[in-house]
Amino acid sequence: MKKVGIVMGSDSDLPILRKTMDTLTSLGIPYECHIYSAHRTPEEARDFAVSARANGFGVLIAAAGMAAHLAGAMAAHLGGVLAAHTTLPVIGIPCKGPCLDGIDALLSTVMMPSGIPVATVAVNGGVNAALLSAQILAVEDAELAAKLDARRAADAAKVLEKDAALQAELNG
Repeated sequence: MKKVGIVMGSDSDLPILRKTMDTLTSLGIPYECHIYSAHRTPEEARDFAVSARANGFGVLIAAAGMAAHLAGAMAAHLGGVLAAHTTLPVIGIPCKGPCLDGIDALLSTVMMPSGIPVATVAVNGGVNAALLSAQILAVEDAELAAKLDARRAADAAKVLEKDAALQAELNG
């Protein structure tokens, strides 16, 4: 199975990415996680992206707060840096920063220029980034697709259990 590469611009993004890593682990998807700054370690970020396919990655996730450039603002800058150096799918997670509640990172991530796409999940959307990665990898992996189907069914069952409890409380 292909790995997921996770890159954050700062260790302050780690709490969000722990959810990403936990979700990938629950689905049996291998991953690597690194801290690279689009601004302070641009060569390392570039090298990671350039060699990602050869190193067995199938999807890259870039997470960062504040208006920066790893995925292509930090999530956008970081994601953008990664996306500029690979044709693998790149998913940006805009993270809440000290100002603007992450809206700056969200807008920067979704506004990548034509030709350098970065898929974007919600602000602090680490779980959805992991699930989108899994869906991309599941295109060629029936076993992983079955795990995703089972997860969706389990999530639906939890909602229905909560509804049944609510109905019992309200009507009984």
